[in-house]
Amino acid sequence: MTNFGETETKVRKLRRSRTDRMLSGVCGGIAKAVGIDAALVRIGLVAATLLGFGAGALIYVACWVLMPEEDAPAY
Repeated sequence: MTNFGETETKVRKLRRSRTDRMLSGVCGGIAKAVGIDAALVRIGLVAATLLGFGAGALIYVACWVLMPEEDAPAY
């Protein structure tokens, strides 16, 4: 039960995807957190890499190292 004027917010955690991955799951995890298709994130990352003189690749590697992997699914 919430009081008048209070809203509940859902916290979305940025995690690497275990299921939607091509290399390490970074783009799949970002897409899941934002709520868009992973292919769009991948296209944006490639564009950032090509047009930004490799900045997209550096961002990807940093996310690969810093983002934890999502929890294993419970069967």
